[in-house]
Amino acid sequence: MMFGYGSGVGLGLGGWLGMLGMVAIVVGVILLIAWLVARVAPTAQPHAPGPLPTGHDALELLRMRFARGEITEDEYRSAKQVLEEGR
Repeated sequence: MMFGYGSGVGLGLGGWLGMLGMVAIVVGVILLIAWLVARVAPTAQPHAPGPLPTGHDALELLRMRFARGEITEDEYRSAKQVLEEGR
């Protein structure tokens, strides 16, 4: 006998609100942790080339790109030949 308190199976209004509140807190904590990790973790951005140095000619820039590994040896030789023919 339950004495007017229902069958004991349902949560009632207070139970549902409490459960929704706990879900909101858990989701909030997860979002906060994800935001903190995103702020602290370094981002993987490709290396952006800086401004071109002043006073360098095209051949010097080509040498610098080859030295940094931006172009292959074949690309370097081909571009160097084109530059030298244009002089």
